Amino acid sequence: MPQLAKVVLTDSADVKHDFNPNDITGGVATLVDSSSAIPLGEARLTIGRTQTAAGRRKVTFKLAVPVVQDSVINGVSRPTVLRTAYANIEMSFDGTSTKAERATLRDYVATLFFREQAMSDGPVVQNQGLY
Repeated sequence: MPQLAKVVLTDSADVKHDFNPNDITGGVATLVDSSSAIPLGEARLTIGRTQTAAGRRKVTFKLAVPVVQDSVINGVSRPTVLRTAYANIEMSFDGTSTKAERATLRDYVATLFFREQAMSDGPVVQNQGLY
């Protein structure tokens, strides 16, 4: 079982962000990018692993990236979350799956987003449909 450790993710401007361990609650690990000046603006990554009653093993990654701006209300400036972008990746494996099968699925997902960007760039980045 791997120990919860820092994860470094790179944004679209090629800036690296450190997601540091924050907590493990109910089997779900939380890591936060504390580069924001306030906790309200922290991007959060959660990683959880569960097993269903049918014996399937599920691994879930969730990423929440808020956009924060100062708002002035009655002359008082305070940070406010304008919007948040979310990503949810869930992988589900049969209880009898092999290590190679699980690695293959992980690698397919990584390839889809990092090597086959044409198929993910249009719908995600350019906000376009596929034809």
